[in-house]
Amino acid sequence: MPLALTVRTERWPVAGTFAIARGSRSESVVVVAELFDGAHTGRGECVPYRRYGETVEKVVAAIEAQRDALAHGLDRVALQQVMAPGAARNALDCAFWDLEAKRVGKRVHALAGLPVPQALTTALTISFGAPDAMAQAAKKAAGRALLKVKLGGDGDPERIAAVRQAAPRAELIVDANESWNTRNLADNLVACTAAGVTLVEQPLPQSADDTLADIAHPIAVCADESVHDRASLDALAGKYDAINVKLDKAGGLTEALALAGAAEQRGLAVMVGCMVATSLAMAPAMLVAQRARVVDLDGPLLLAKDRPEGLRYDGSLVYPPEPALWG
Repeated sequence: MPLALTVRTERWPVAGTFAIARGSRSESVVVVAELFDGAHTGRGECVPYRRYGETVEKVVAAIEAQRDALAHGLDRVALQQVMAPGAARNALDCAFWDLEAKRVGKRVHALAGLPVPQALTTALTISFGAPDAMAQAAKKAAGRALLKVKLGGDGDPERIAAVRQAAPRAELIVDANESWNTRNLADNLVACTAAGVTLVEQPLPQSADDTLADIAHPIAVCADESVHDRASLDALAGKYDAINVKLDKAGGLTEALALAGAAEQRGLAVMVGCMVATSLAMAPAMLVAQRARVVDLDGPLLLAKDRPEGLRYDGSLVYPPEPALWG
């Protein structure tokens, strides 16, 4: 069936500043794709990420390049072959799922053969900064069940100790965003172990992954930048204990579900993460998150405001989307 395509860019202010080892931002720029069949509209949202060579302009152009194919019957299955994994395919893939659900009057989980999704505990991110500033942020969030702590290399033992003191009962996971190196890796892992951290995301640059095969893992080590889709999994053997599935990396819900299943078959634990984005981007990820050991879908909580029909967050819990939002 021919489909009409609409693509737009939206800017969503961040609440304060969101900082990681690679820099900070004051807004999230998202790309929204809509597919219209003459009666129903399906939506998908993505976030271009420069770490992977993506820009807003490139992602918009990649989506626009499919306009003619969509008008001539391109479907979700064929989409997986004509577009590479990444943010652009994610927006279209999720729009296809949303459109199909609206067409047939069923929820996406039913179309995908999945159980009815339930509310899940999500992490809240503590931005990278000075130990005192991170401790203050952690103290405000100390009542939450799960905190994700952004680290950045030298000085990280002091940062994680400060966060643990400020939030003594919360489960802690950390994300180094490739900022550690062979010089500080051991000390940082020791500090995280002392703080009771349960998982460390991407401690080393992707190019240094081989180092992880030669050291003990006192804490589960999770691949993030080192994994995108199923083709990434072979290179992780013996180096990682878990993977972070993000729809913007995998190229949509279709591949994200397949990636999670393939990871589990290899004995890897599954984490589901997100970019800083609105609830429209989180909604499809909620379906993958149902099988995850760790859920990090706090993107809307980091924004100054979310979409009016956004996900419901209640304490540490995030609830599945209503049809008015997606799926």
